[in-house]
Amino acid sequence: MEENSAVLNAYFNLKEHGTSVRTEVVAGITTFLTMSYIIFVNPEILSTTGMDRNAVFVATCLAAALGSLIMGLYARWPIGMAPGMGLNAFFAFTVVGVMGFSWQQALGAVFISGAIFVVLTVSGVRSWLISGIPHSMRSAIGAGIGLFLAIIALKSSGIVVASPATYVTLGDVTKVGPLLSILGFFIIAGLDGRKVRGAILIGILAITLLSMALGVSKFNGVVSLPPSILPTFLQLDLMGALHSGLLHVILVFVLVEVFDATGTLIGVAKRAGLIQQGKPSRLGRALLADSAAIVAGSLLGTSSTTAYVESASGVQAGGRTGLTALVVGVLFVAALLFAPLAGSVPVYATAPALLYVAGLMLRELLEVEWDDVTEAAPAALTALIMPFTYSIANGLAFGFISYAVLKALTGRYRDVHAATWLVAALFVIRFAAFS
Repeated sequence: MEENSAVLNAYFNLKEHGTSVRTEVVAGITTFLTMSYIIFVNPEILSTTGMDRNAVFVATCLAAALGSLIMGLYARWPIGMAPGMGLNAFFAFTVVGVMGFSWQQALGAVFISGAIFVVLTVSGVRSWLISGIPHSMRSAIGAGIGLFLAIIALKSSGIVVASPATYVTLGDVTKVGPLLSILGFFIIAGLDGRKVRGAILIGILAITLLSMALGVSKFNGVVSLPPSILPTFLQLDLMGALHSGLLHVILVFVLVEVFDATGTLIGVAKRAGLIQQGKPSRLGRALLADSAAIVAGSLLGTSSTTAYVESASGVQAGGRTGLTALVVGVLFVAALLFAPLAGSVPVYATAPALLYVAGLMLRELLEVEWDDVTEAAPAALTALIMPFTYSIANGLAFGFISYAVLKALTGRYRDVHAATWLVAALFVIRFAAFS
């Protein structure tokens, strides 16, 4: 036992970071509990495309495990990885649901975006893009994705329904489904307000058990051998992904991956004291680790894998090294045994989790420069267009184009970084050539 501790201490430099094996293990368990809701939510979302739900469950666990292990062993940072919220919804409800592409083509687009992501990271272009995108726009993208998730959650739970007169209206909240979703939201918010670890996971499981008791969902068991991943493994359609209509989809995947993952990595790493002025960091390795995880996830059969902001909970618990991420990866492998339970989770249990995560993402709006109309108007358009057109891509397009136009109209075109001009131009070409 002491020999193992010595090996871990030597590899992860535990003493140098002021931590211990026990602290890192506790931190890893904490991070896993706060992000493990994805093993129930991701299959629910991606199965709407026709993908095999059990295979997606396995792909989700394996992608999260592989991404976390790469982050832990290669970058040695305490950050958990898993298929990202927002991008999975864009994959399912926009690319497949609205645009009509097959899920195989969508997986191909994820693979290509991941490959581009790796090249951008290795070449340094990723850093150039990040430095060139306005802070207000970055914040608005996060908030807009939150609103996009919110309308999906409200619709799937039956709280919001279609209306020929007003487009959307309040559903029948006296029905069992909406009532369960509302209760689930209160359970999650209440537990999180009391700082209970794994509040989202507890909320999902509580509503699942209640729905079984009420006969709304069927109990399929708790533990079994993992189901087959073959229905999604290596099923991506690369040639189909090169279809002209998917080019701007790849652009959206890349942009959101760049902003979301990089912002999360830097934010959590700063909180852990891993990025300090004038001192070397392993940020380059961390960026490469999350880029590689996207490619691996697409091969397994899931949407883009990314760094999870919930990793901050593990850092708060004392996690400072890759051993924390290593523990997260091992726990995701263990989660493979709970496929029957995952198959028993109804939409009324995952919808409140989506809605709660959406609410947390709206905090990003605080970072927008509301006193400057050339910053505020594009940010507002970005956030509003995403839910109202049911598309993250449209929100990004309206935001970047309006940002460049407003800066030019007010004589402040020199304030626009070349990266922003490039992205805006690409979206203009997209509307002109591929509408």
